[in-house]
Amino acid sequence: MPEKSSEKALVWFWLSLLVVILDQVTKVWISANLALYQSIVVLPFFNLTLLHNEGAAWSILATAGGWQRWFLSGLAIVISGVLMIWLSRLKRQQRWLACALALILGGALGNVIDRVIYGYVVDFIDVYYNHEWHWPAFNIADSAISVGAVMLLIDAFRKPAD
Repeated sequence: MPEKSSEKALVWFWLSLLVVILDQVTKVWISANLALYQSIVVLPFFNLTLLHNEGAAWSILATAGGWQRWFLSGLAIVISGVLMIWLSRLKRQQRWLACALALILGGALGNVIDRVIYGYVVDFIDVYYNHEWHWPAFNIADSAISVGAVMLLIDAFRKPAD
C-alpha cells in the first residue's frame, strides 16, 4: 500500500523538534547562568554572551516600539505553516530538501517561542575576530535556519536525479 504524503513527512518533523528542543534548552541554560550582556570566553574567537534581540536578524527593527514582536511572530508562524505543508508534500527520496526545510522549520519555531513568551529572542553565540569585529550574536535556531537556507540554495542548483 503506498504511503500517504503526510506519513512520509512525519519522519522529518523529528529533526525540527530536535532543533526546537536544543535551541530552547541552550537558551534556558544561558539565561539561568549569565546576566544580560555577560560574556564567558570559550575560545579566542568565540564567547557565550547573553543578549536579547527584540528585532529580526542583526537586530533589524529592534527599536521599532513593540509592534515588531507580533509582526515577526505572525510571519514566522505563517512561514512555518508553509514549510510544514511543503515538507508534507515531498517525495521520500527528497531527503536533502526535506532536511533543509526541517532545519528552517525548527529554527523558526524556536525563535517564535522566544518572541511569544519573552518579547525577544535570546541570542548567545558571539563569534569575533581580533576582539574588535563581532558577527551579530545568534543562537541554535538561527544556526539551523542558516544551514537549512544554504542547503535550499544548494538544492536549487543541483541537477535533478533522473
